[in-house]
Amino acid sequence: MSVTYAQGFKAAGVDAGISAKPGKKDLAFVINEGPLDAVAGVFTSNRFCAAPVRWSRAAVADGHAKAVVLNSGGANACTGKAGYEQSHATAQTAAELLGVEAESVAVCSTGLIGELLPLEHVIAGVHAAYDALAAGEQAGSDASHAIMTTDTKPKTFTAQGTGYRLGGMVKGSGMIAPQLATMLCVITTDAVVSAGQLQAALGVAAEYSFNRINADGCMSTNDTVLLMASGASGVEPDPDEFNDLVAQACASLARQIVGDAEGASHDVKITVAGAHSEDEALVCARAVAASNLLKCAIYGNDPNWGRVVSSLGAIPEQDAVFNADEVDVSINGVQVCDGGKPGRDRSEVDMTPREILIDIDLHAGEHQATVWSDDLTHEYVNINAAYE
Repeated sequence: MSVTYAQGFKAAGVDAGISAKPGKKDLAFVINEGPLDAVAGVFTSNRFCAAPVRWSRAAVADGHAKAVVLNSGGANACTGKAGYEQSHATAQTAAELLGVEAESVAVCSTGLIGELLPLEHVIAGVHAAYDALAAGEQAGSDASHAIMTTDTKPKTFTAQGTGYRLGGMVKGSGMIAPQLATMLCVITTDAVVSAGQLQAALGVAAEYSFNRINADGCMSTNDTVLLMASGASGVEPDPDEFNDLVAQACASLARQIVGDAEGASHDVKITVAGAHSEDEALVCARAVAASNLLKCAIYGNDPNWGRVVSSLGAIPEQDAVFNADEVDVSINGVQVCDGGKPGRDRSEVDMTPREILIDIDLHAGEHQATVWSDDLTHEYVNINAAYE
């Protein structure tokens, strides 16, 4: 049911004629009917952040939001003052329909950078989506389809807490790098929680999920994650349980992004253990995940551990403490590198599963970190050579 699984939320997804794909749903509308309107947000750190990011960052700064409008088919990024005015106009249209202030409506866009949106289609789409708003499963499904770009399938999440619910949707297939992942994400809950609680839970959850995936090393201009609470259940959740469910939602949605990365044929889980600190483990895992040589090797079903250790070796000593002669590397359970030298023969590694596990032990401490990545395929090049 996606974002409509939690009580107090309605959604819709319509074909507004924004996308270049005829007949595709390309505008989603999610409203919070309360009684609460608490919200938290996490946004891209890209210095060329899109107009809707700038609008929404300001809109949710006070911890309140009544609705969010999301479109695919155009990013409205690098579009100057006119682009910001489009985001404002979109929010204003939704706000007038709902009888609220424009500043209580967030706006999200995804698609091609550097072009203005067909605003008349966006405005008409907001009206059509408003008329279609519903609380059922189909409405949530329609919304999750409307935010897709190169995604091959919708990505959703639902969970039941003790007397309350969480639901969510995300889009993301390309421009996937640490610090979010060309994603638009809305997570809803009917728990009674404050904006401060939401922000704290979302901040930690995003750090350990969306900020730890890397398919192509490219940071988006439009990344937005919103966590909205209606309070419709009347239940004040146990803080630990609530935080855990938010973490589960983000982890599931992030994993689904990796599983649907553009053209990928393998999902790669890179775990670095034995690090001097968690930060150093993360530096190492991200370095390995960023290796295009390794991605190509994995696409070719080649467990080339040399591309793992060469990536580790390029990390400055001040960023990660380890002795190269003590590092172990295992691929799908076969230790192919033993103390910086050959271990078992790499021909023993089965590379046929979709999921590839790369486990690295630095033998320098007691901390670890995990990053998810993908392989790099011909299809990735084809998709991005013709992106529109």
